[in-house]
Amino acid sequence: MPNDRLRDAMLRNGMTPASLAEKIDVDPKTVERWITQDRTPYPRHRHAIAALIRESESYLWPKAVTAEKASRLGQNEIIQVYSRRSSVPYEVWRRLIERAEERIDVLAYAGLFLVEQDPGLIDTLRQKALNGVSIRVLLGDPDRPTIERRSIEEGAPGVMAAKIRQVRQYYDRLRETPGVEVRYHETTLYNSIYRFDDEMLVNTHVLGIPAPHAPVMHLRRISGGDMFRTYADSFDRALLSSYPLGDSEMAP
Repeated sequence: MPNDRLRDAMLRNGMTPASLAEKIDVDPKTVERWITQDRTPYPRHRHAIAALIRESESYLWPKAVTAEKASRLGQNEIIQVYSRRSSVPYEVWRRLIERAEERIDVLAYAGLFLVEQDPGLIDTLRQKALNGVSIRVLLGDPDRPTIERRSIEEGAPGVMAAKIRQVRQYYDRLRETPGVEVRYHETTLYNSIYRFDDEMLVNTHVLGIPAPHAPVMHLRRISGGDMFRTYADSFDRALLSSYPLGDSEMAP
């Protein structure tokens, strides 16, 4: 049975069996066997391949990484845990945004604090996008019941929808910028996710507690770990069910 995950990851990174073989100093036929016969490479080769094609070992070779090792690697992906989002230093947000070279992903209901703590954020994102960084922002649809339910749970009816409409005014300034997507979602969020290349801030959601007062995990992706991937996959699922701004107003 072929290893389609390895094949697809190589294609996404523009690699052939010959080019990968050259980079890790093995025979191209060996790489072919890893793909077509699902042979498992030696650990040193797994590490090198995962780093080159920016995928985790546990994703490429699920049977090669034991549950115990995957758990240990996942723990190593945790850089810092903050007791509440409001205690995350602004310098951390600024560093992650400024250093992003490939992607900036935001999944939240509003995330208004981002533009409030940095008035120049929209200009920064525009320049990032013009430099080739993919910017994807998923906001809660203010007209959906999930948003009002969240507001009621926090004891502030109507506030969340107002925040979303307010933050949308900022992101509307990026409407014509290539490489920027701002979309609505109606997902029930268990976490807000802020991804900057291979680092991520995950703001947990706690029933009855506003997001600024809920814990945040700072994660950094490492080869073989699965915690970062878990949240990255969560963002991707929300992205698949998201829709362009304005669609909700046209819905019956």
